[in-house]
Amino acid sequence: MTPSAVQWLPSSAHFGPLLAESLGIPGHAIELHRFPDEELRVTVGPAATTTIVCCSLDRPNEKLIALLLVAEALRRNGATRLVLVAPYLAYMRQDAAFHPGEAVSQRAIGTLLANNFDRIITFDAHLHRTSSLGEVFPGAEADNLSAASAIEALLRADPVSPSTVAVGPDEESRSWIADIAGRLGLAYCIARKLRKTDQSVQITLPDPSLFVERPVLLVDDIVSSGGTLTACANALTAAGAASIQAIVVHALFPPSLMPIFGRDGIQSIRSTDSVQHPTNAISLNNLLAHALRNELGRRPLNRSQT
Repeated sequence: MTPSAVQWLPSSAHFGPLLAESLGIPGHAIELHRFPDEELRVTVGPAATTTIVCCSLDRPNEKLIALLLVAEALRRNGATRLVLVAPYLAYMRQDAAFHPGEAVSQRAIGTLLANNFDRIITFDAHLHRTSSLGEVFPGAEADNLSAASAIEALLRADPVSPSTVAVGPDEESRSWIADIAGRLGLAYCIARKLRKTDQSVQITLPDPSLFVERPVLLVDDIVSSGGTLTACANALTAAGAASIQAIVVHALFPPSLMPIFGRDGIQSIRSTDSVQHPTNAISLNNLLAHALRNELGRRPLNRSQT
């Protein structure tokens, strides 16, 4: 049996083959067949002792079922260590029951994945009150990588003006924005966000005068409905920003929103390839390959021995 291999679900074919090539190990596409009643049939490639499974978890529901079937097939065919590479990790926002009867999705999905994979690797997981990714995956290894160095590399190759102000949309982004601004020697500001509904937010800037006739680099970890990005752009335009560029780690929004962002003053949006999207401009491959090199040649224990 091959010591190590990479396999990927169809939706992650934009990064799975490149990762296998970078690691210098075999790669295989996982086949999905959908029956008329929406059940799935999964066909994996040859199992390796350590098998790295690539599946970013945007639009996650069907993919989670597919991953359960993938894990079953690979274990039964001899894989003794399964590593899930999910650059975007879904169901992290609901880390508590805010109203009676609500499920805590972070706990449920974390336990499900930890029961089937020995290690989970993601980028900039959307954790609020959970202090570390390890708490999400009981009994499994967990790596919450940062895309900051990949974003820095892009912005050094295509430099921004030294007068640019980096902006984070809310207090939760403070450490992240401070890191990127520090790497590039930029001033930064954290906006105040008041969420009214899932798609409606109110943004205020603590010092609007900071943006007068200055370019702005708006950085957000997740953009799904686009409400926060639009509200930030409107506030920055009202404050007199000279231009607005946006960097997004996880681009979950429909491409049809891009003209709307343009009308709201955002001249460009670039994202990492954590999720396949027309705005992808930042590859996470080198960071993933570096994080996974310790898996090559590793002798994993059977889960029953741990």
